Amino acid sequence: MRLTKSTDIALRIVMRLAAAETDRLVSSAGETDRLVSANPTTREVAEAMGVQYTHAAKVVAQLQHLGVVVARRGRGGGLALAETKRLVSVGWLVRALEGNGDVVDCDGEVPCPLSSACRLRHALRQAQEAFYASLDPLRVEDLVADPTGPVLLSLRLR
Repeated sequence: MRLTKSTDIALRIVMRLAAAETDRLVSSAGETDRLVSANPTTREVAEAMGVQYTHAAKVVAQLQHLGVVVARRGRGGGLALAETKRLVSVGWLVRALEGNGDVVDCDGEVPCPLSSACRLRHALRQAQEAFYASLDPLRVEDLVADPTGPVLLSLRLR
């Protein structure tokens, strides 16, 4: 199974924001969990992740709609993960981003002549569910554990 470009970008953005959040929480250990640095903007994250700004903006809007990312405008604004979203399942997130469509489009513009007796469609659906199920135990915070988190943070925000 291949993820869409939007899902790939979304996962990278979420990972970058989770790494920044983890860094801020570690930096403020022993104190109240206050923000130590400003949240990055969509443009800054897009540049750091090597993604076109227009694509990143669309993905951020989708992540906001899902309640995963909070975007604030103006001074002191920027992007942040919504509260507790570091604990969200990667499987849930990928399902939400990819949608519930089948791997193949049997009922498309020109329907497949085998659709009434095809065994492949069911097998592909099972494979797709197995793919998602393998991602279910992973949480976003798991994706940014060492060594990934420090590498994400080393990507320069301009």
